[in-house]
Amino acid sequence: MVGRRVSTAAHEVADMSINPPISPHATAAQPEITYPSTDGRPLAETPLHRDVLVTTIEVLDKHYAADPRTYVSGNMLVFYEKGNKRKHVSPDVFVVIGVAKDKPRDYYLIWEERSLDLVIEITSKSTRNEDESKKLNLYRDVLRVPEMFLFDPRGEYLDPRLKGYRLREGRYEPIAAVAGKLPSEVLGGLQFEADGPDLRLYDPATKRRLTTQKEDTAAAEMIAVAERRKAEAERQRADTEHQRADERQREIERLRHEIELLKRAGPTV
Repeated sequence: MVGRRVSTAAHEVADMSINPPISPHATAAQPEITYPSTDGRPLAETPLHRDVLVTTIEVLDKHYAADPRTYVSGNMLVFYEKGNKRKHVSPDVFVVIGVAKDKPRDYYLIWEERSLDLVIEITSKSTRNEDESKKLNLYRDVLRVPEMFLFDPRGEYLDPRLKGYRLREGRYEPIAAVAGKLPSEVLGGLQFEADGPDLRLYDPATKRRLTTQKEDTAAAEMIAVAERRKAEAERQRADTEHQRADERQREIERLRHEIELLKRAGPTV
C-alpha cells in the first residue's frame, strides 16, 4: 500500500448539551454531504513505489484505451458507505469494468457506480499490516473485490514478491502461477509478472509484454534510427554503383577512342 490507508477513525460521542438528539419525527432535509478528495497522505513512500504505481496505471489505461467501459485509476479515495465520509479506502491501483471511463471523478462512490473488480497494492515492510490485514479484509468481506494483488518491489517481506488472490465463496484463494506469472480472470487472461523491482503485464494472446508510452517512444526512435541507417546505406550503395558505372563507361570510351586511332593510322608495315 502506497501513501494512503484505510480510514480507521472512531466515531466521537457528541455533547448532548450542544448537539441534542433529533426527533425521529423530524422531516427536515439532510444537508448534502461533501466527500473529500484527499486524505492528506503522500502519493508514495519512495520514488520506486511511486514509479511502480504510476507505470502500472499507465500500462493498464493504455491497454484499455479503446474500451469506454473499463475504468483504471489509483491513489483515489473510494467511499463505500453512503453518508459516511470516514468509510473510505485508497487502493494504489484499481480497475472497474462496466463504468464510464470518461466520467470526471475526484473520488469514487461505490453506491453510485459499482464495486471494484481488481485492486493492486504496492506494498512494503512498513505497510505490511495495513495491506495484508485491514485492506485485504475490507476488499474480501466488505467490497467483495474479485481479485487482489500484492507487489513488494523491494522484496522486503513477500516471497515471492508478487502474490495474488481470487475471491471464491467468500474467501481469498491464492492465484497459482503459470510459468512464473499470475493470470487475472478479471483482465481477460492478462498476466502479472515480477521483473526485479518492476511489475510487468504480459498478454498471452500476443505473447508480448504490455508496454508504456515511454517504451513505445523509445522503440519507435530505434526503428526510425534503423530506417535512417538503412536508407543511408542504400544511398551509399547506389552512389558506389553509379560511380562504378561511370568508371566502366569511361573505360569503354577510352578503348573506343584507342581503336579509332588505330584504324586511322592504318596497317603497320
